[in-house]
Amino acid sequence: MGLGAPQEEEKEEKEEEEEEEEEEEEEEEEKEKEKEEKEEEEEEEEEEKEKEKEKEKKEEEEEEEEFPAPAPAPG
Repeated sequence: MGLGAPQEEEKEEKEEEEEEEEEEEEEEEEKEKEKEEKEEEEEEEEEEKEKEKEKEKKEEEEEEEEFPAPAPAPG
């Protein structure tokens, strides 16, 4: 009955390996999640910049309508 101990040890090693694998997977998922959040933030910033540009462009157009630039002389 001396086979009990090595089998028990082997079982523990397998469990430890599985735990390590799970931890690695969780870390990978966490990194992926952080990456996605960062990308979303960057996209939102880009959208804000675009909105700001559009707003400025619209304001410039409205100013031009109020104070039209002198038309170039024909000829």
